[in-house]
Amino acid sequence: MKLKTSFALAAVAFSVSLSAIAQTPTTLKIGYATTKESHYGVGSTVFCDEVEKGTQGRYKCQHFASSALGGEREMIEAVQIGTLDLVNTSTGPVGNFVPEVKIVDIPFLFRDYDHARKVMDGPIGQDILTKFPSKGLIALGWTENGFRHMTNSKRDIVKPADAAGLKMRTMENKVHMEGYKTFGIQPTPMAFPELFGALQQGTVDGQENPIPVILSSKFAQVQKHLSLTGHVYSPALLLLSPKVWGKLSDADKKVFTEAAKKGSVAQRKKVNDDEANGIAQLEKDGMKVIRTVDGNAFREALKPAYVNYAKEFGADNIKKIQDVR
Repeated sequence: MKLKTSFALAAVAFSVSLSAIAQTPTTLKIGYATTKESHYGVGSTVFCDEVEKGTQGRYKCQHFASSALGGEREMIEAVQIGTLDLVNTSTGPVGNFVPEVKIVDIPFLFRDYDHARKVMDGPIGQDILTKFPSKGLIALGWTENGFRHMTNSKRDIVKPADAAGLKMRTMENKVHMEGYKTFGIQPTPMAFPELFGALQQGTVDGQENPIPVILSSKFAQVQKHLSLTGHVYSPALLLLSPKVWGKLSDADKKVFTEAAKKGSVAQRKKVNDDEANGIAQLEKDGMKVIRTVDGNAFREALKPAYVNYAKEFGADNIKKIQDVR
């Protein structure tokens, strides 16, 4: 009788232990370059909350904000090899991994946010997402960084000639750099975690980023001039490790992709809010803001670069993006 009781107790204990294992959530590590309060943090938080809710707590996230795990390129590489589960990243360095992405980094390609978002959410943007798995990455969806603007410590920028000679930090992105050279800028590629210190020390004169990044990174402390050039629309991506994707059931894959859509909506809303309210805040923080720049002069300066873009990406492909209404 004692033996039967012992077996029964052991069976119960084993069953309880299996149940505990089954209920132990999988914690996914997600990284991004800016603070948890930034647009990247907002989008990532909504995504993670939706995943946790949709999987009944079987998956949750641990956030690594403010480049805690390195620059965007390093985080993309980590996702590719599976040492990081997720990254919410600008497209800046992504073209080094998935060349088809580079076309959306062309300066002055998009008219406004409505145009850009229609392209990313439409057939062109969705087709680009299908190119990722063959490169060892799963693109869950487009998020957003925003239209990029120039800041510097030297002078106001109204036309390309004003930017000539400035040493400007850029992302490690040849499409951007080729365009910026036509403005007379000296592009200086640099990982984002190094940027604030480089501006502070005068290693570079300026940088270019969307308003949400300029705000969350407190660049007003080290830059005095902000010109609303809107020269590049900067999309962003939520990338997942294939190691994680391969373990998901079809139902969970749907949860992850739907969560990415909701994260994107939240991230875009935060970009909108920062664009609406952030410029006044940056002025309060001491920046001189040039609201009206000579966009036609910048586009004219870009013409030589566009000849090369047409050769690289195809003039028809560029026109298809420009023609989206």
